[in-house]
Amino acid sequence: MEKGTVCVTGGRGYLASWMIKTLLENGYSVNATVRTDSGLNKDVSYLTNLPGASESLKIFDADLSKPETFKAPIKGCVGVFHVAHPIDFEGNEPEEVLTERVLKGSLGILQACIDSKTVKKVVYTSSACAVVLNGKKHTEVLDEESWSDIDFIRSNFKEFGASYFISKTIIEKHMLEFSKENGLDVVTVIPTYIHGPFISPHCPNSVYVSMAMIFGDTSKYELLMKTGFVHVDDVARAHIHLFECPGAKGRFLKDVEKMKYLSVSSAKLLGTGFHFKYGIEEMFDDAINCCKRNNIL
Repeated sequence: MEKGTVCVTGGRGYLASWMIKTLLENGYSVNATVRTDSGLNKDVSYLTNLPGASESLKIFDADLSKPETFKAPIKGCVGVFHVAHPIDFEGNEPEEVLTERVLKGSLGILQACIDSKTVKKVVYTSSACAVVLNGKKHTEVLDEESWSDIDFIRSNFKEFGASYFISKTIIEKHMLEFSKENGLDVVTVIPTYIHGPFISPHCPNSVYVSMAMIFGDTSKYELLMKTGFVHVDDVARAHIHLFECPGAKGRFLKDVEKMKYLSVSSAKLLGTGFHFKYGIEEMFDDAINCCKRNNIL
């Protein structure tokens, strides 16, 4: 059954591409945005070859640096899944510059949703890094009321990831504030480290890091000791579940396999009727099988 058209930003990405696949399977038409000037491989055939894509998928060129470019893909949509966010753990772009650029683009997306007169809800993909980086003891279990501390991040992560962690925290806060001030229904999904299968021909960075021991990359081993995992399909299904759930409001945490340090609770999400389908074994089995099919392992 046709459920209407939704927009997915950052369509080339690991989670966004899996969400496009899942949305098409669930009867939605999808307007996916990509950056054609990003320097990435411009081949999007892994999206356009998905089952149902020829009838129900349209690709649009849009860039967070140019908020006006999202007006066309959002026009006529019933919902928006805002997944796009630059990944810059090395700090190649100054933190303040990256945050300002992404914030301007994200709020521009929300304004385009209001202007469309058709968008009923926006689901934003945040990250556990917007929750757990605050110096609290590792024995604590955090919920949706917890926020990462910007000063703590600047003091402890300036060598790796600070600009990404800070921008994710600030953008989510502003998205929720904008929704309250403007009467737009915005839900944020806060996953831990996403792992599992993929549809692109190349191994996504998060999957590569998750399988560092399999690839023999010793430089990534330490990250694995601190990371909670969640299956990509569970994350995609949670986005769609919360979009379709009338009572879903605010923030929702997703965590299956707990982190070494601070743990986060998925109780609020489970309270809406959502159920996890996958555990850590399925995550690794599915990722390894994808790598084999693409001759990566």
